[in-house]
Amino acid sequence: QVQLVESGGGLVQAGGSLRLSCAASEAIFAINTMGWYRQAPGKQRELVATFTIGSGTNYADPVKGRFTISRDNAKNTVYLQMNSLKPEDTAVYYCYSYYARRAYWGQGTQVTVSS
Repeated sequence: QVQLVESGGGLVQAGGSLRLSCAASEAIFAINTMGWYRQAPGKQRELVATFTIGSGTNYADPVKGRFTISRDNAKNTVYLQMNSLKPEDTAVYYCYSYYARRAYWGQGTQVTVSS
């Protein structure tokens, strides 16, 4: 099974930046899909960004132009660079992977953006 550990969340002022990291227990170049979802209190979990082998990247409309997903295969780590953060970006961010016909989730990391 794939284990995912997120880090990099915290409190930031509106307009600031954060970089989230997701360290995977398996080689990420062999994992079909890696990405990020987020969930705000009382809201449904929603897609933020993903990378799929043979397809490429996919971004949710609210984060296009502000967030960038990237990866370091040598470190088995996926990143989410978040720029120009807004209060509405406040949520728990979860690392996601799809591998061997199963979905895996990290424990989540809190991102809070103050006005």
